Amino acid sequence: MLPIDAAAHSSRWRRRHPVDKAVLGLGLTVLAISLPPWPGAALVLLTALAVLLGPAGVPGRRLWRAYRVPLGFCVTGALPLLVQVGGPDGFVSPAPEGPLRAGELLLRTSAASLGVLLFAFTTPMSDLLPRLVRAGVPAPLVDVALVTYRMSFLLLDSVRRIREAQAARLGHTTRAAAWRSLGGLGATAFVRSFDRAARLQTGLAGRGYDGTLRVLVPEARVSVRFTAVSLLLLAALAAVALLLESRMP
Repeated sequence: MLPIDAAAHSSRWRRRHPVDKAVLGLGLTVLAISLPPWPGAALVLLTALAVLLGPAGVPGRRLWRAYRVPLGFCVTGALPLLVQVGGPDGFVSPAPEGPLRAGELLLRTSAASLGVLLFAFTTPMSDLLPRLVRAGVPAPLVDVALVTYRMSFLLLDSVRRIREAQAARLGHTTRAAAWRSLGGLGATAFVRSFDRAARLQTGLAGRGYDGTLRVLVPEARVSVRFTAVSLLLLAALAAVALLLESRMP
C-alpha cells in the first residue's frame, strides 16, 4: 500500500462522505487556478496547508514526501518561463518579466496540488470508486479502475521482492551488474503482471463474473454542516483575495 493510501485509510476524515471532502479539496484547487496568483493562490496554499496539518491531521513528514513530487513538476514547469528563445539579445536570453510569470505559475500549481492532496489524503480510492457508479459513471469503467488500482499494488510488491532478491545475490555490486539486474527486473515484472492478470480473469470467471464487481462500501452521508462550512471558507477566501488585489497598487 502506498503511503498516501495508508494515510487516507487512517485519516480523521476517513468516515466522511467523499462529496464533503471533494467540495473542500477540489474547491481549493479551483480557487488556486481561477483567483489571481497573488494574493489568491498564496492564500489558498496557506489555507490548504492549515487544513491538512490541522483538522485533517496529516503528519507533516508524510505530507512533504507526497508533496515534493508534484512540487518538482511545478518547479520544472515554471523554469522555462525564465528564458526566451530568439530575439535581439541572442538565441537564448532572459525573458521580460520571466521571474514574475514563473513565480505566478509556481504559486498557482503548488496551491492547486495541495488542494488535490487534501482530497487524496482523506479519501481512500476504495471509498471513492464504487460510489462513482451511483454518480452515473459506467460500471465497466469503474471496474477497470478498481482492478488497475489493485494490480498496481501487487506489481509494486512484486518489484520490491525482486529487487530484494537481486540485492541478496549481489546483483547491484557493480554498474554492469546493476544494469543486468534492471533488465531482469523489467522482464520478470512484465511476465508476472500477465500471469496475475490471467489468474484474476480465471478467478472472476469461476465466481460468475457478469461484468460488475460488487464490493461493500462504508455507509456515509453527506454532511450539510461540513459542506456549508467548506463553501463559506471558499467564499471567504475568494472575497479576501479579490479585496486585497483591488487595494494593491
